[in-house]
Amino acid sequence: MRDAMPGDPADDDPTGLSIETDVTSGEPRTRAAAHRRGGIGAVFGRHRTAWLAVATVAAFATLGGGAVALGAATAVPASVAASPAPTTATPSPTPTPPPRPVSTIEQAASPLRTCSVAGLLSDPRFGTLQARVLNAADGQLMFDRDSATASQTASSMKVLTAAAALQVLGPDFRAATRVVAGAEAGTMVLVGGGDLTLTRLPSGQEPVYTGAAHLDDLAAKARTAWDARFPGTPVSRIVLDSSYFGGTTWGDTWPPTERGTGWLSHITALQVDADRADPRVFLSPRGDDPVGRAGSAFAEYFGGVSVEQGTAPAGAAELASVFSQPLSTLIPQFLIPSDNSLAEMIARHVAIELGVGNTIDALATAIPQALQVYGVSTSGLRIADGSGMSRNNAVPPSYFTSLFLQINAREGALGIIRDGLPVAGQSGTLNYSNRFFGDNAVARGHVRAKSGSISSAYTLTGIIDAADGSTLIFAIYATGRVGGNARTAIDTLTTAFYRCGGNLSNT
Repeated sequence: MRDAMPGDPADDDPTGLSIETDVTSGEPRTRAAAHRRGGIGAVFGRHRTAWLAVATVAAFATLGGGAVALGAATAVPASVAASPAPTTATPSPTPTPPPRPVSTIEQAASPLRTCSVAGLLSDPRFGTLQARVLNAADGQLMFDRDSATASQTASSMKVLTAAAALQVLGPDFRAATRVVAGAEAGTMVLVGGGDLTLTRLPSGQEPVYTGAAHLDDLAAKARTAWDARFPGTPVSRIVLDSSYFGGTTWGDTWPPTERGTGWLSHITALQVDADRADPRVFLSPRGDDPVGRAGSAFAEYFGGVSVEQGTAPAGAAELASVFSQPLSTLIPQFLIPSDNSLAEMIARHVAIELGVGNTIDALATAIPQALQVYGVSTSGLRIADGSGMSRNNAVPPSYFTSLFLQINAREGALGIIRDGLPVAGQSGTLNYSNRFFGDNAVARGHVRAKSGSISSAYTLTGIIDAADGSTLIFAIYATGRVGGNARTAIDTLTTAFYRCGGNLSNT
């Protein structure tokens, strides 16, 4: 399945407080007795009580050997010491421990968050629910339900493809379509460079992909260059070279019905209008031979000469070329309406640029490798395609929230993704009649996110401008035994996050 249009059937320390302890040490008090001259009788007469105490201590010393310990614990006048010569005892001061370090930085207590969404979590429409919410201001975890488990992404996968492409290709990247001279006289070669947006509509008419290159412009340039290079030699044959992309043109788990419903084309390096039957209709049916459709349209500008598939000779002279819109334009063109073909096109370019291959299988290496620059571990990612159509994709919700923190902060070129997301009630897949309706309409205009819908997974990942002025980063997955009504459950939980804002509780 995919991001559905309106009318689709529903199938598809525990408190964290620290206690400062005031530590106080007292010095032992000592008494220095003054010794006076005189005999023992005089001493005894003056200190009768003390001598009795000494006698008692001596008895204990004889019986138990504890006089030392006892004497250390009892303050005894110095005049009772058995010293033949009177002396003045100077007590050794007891060391005072250094004061305990105390931070001079005032620690603000975290406020208790009390807005709970617990009543929504048992909704059976979720199937298996996973979710995570962060505060965008400081990255604080506010809500979490099994967000570390990698699960199917559906079309939320397109966010990862966009982030990978911005890193590897850069915002100014453009895909080319070229015409070169063939090896034989009269042969012209149309070489696809992976621009699925190239349109067969006449110049002056706009296709689904506004600003796309036009095939008639390419043909006119090629004709002018041909006549200059080969005067008097007519074009008698056109070869179609689609070798820039390799491998299978259709993913193993992509439902073939997606071509008929207009959600996805065969992925070839040479095609026009992403192989739509009507270039002006987003959900126009796709065919089974995109290369042939492009070749037939191009051949019309040369009198309908014969067309065959092949490859351009090495070092062939270029006659003409046209280019796609820059990646900075292509990203919103595939994120907002959830264009699967365009996402797959961009993903292949990432793999080619990294040198890991030009097939769909190469994406398993290319996408995680490209994403490493963002500093979020990619060890839990399993990538099967660039669009999210495959049920074999698996990404933890926690990965999306970590990446969206950077997207929201517009780090690097990631602001292009933020600006290219659907907005609830305003654009793209979040503006369908089955999204954010009824009580959930309060969140329209305040949720900027990528939706995802396949038969076994419904997702929503992105940014909430909450009612209290805070900004939340969130990801919600509903997977397993789910249907199209999971979208409403997801929207309801998203709206609850919007209402709670910075007071959202994890309970």
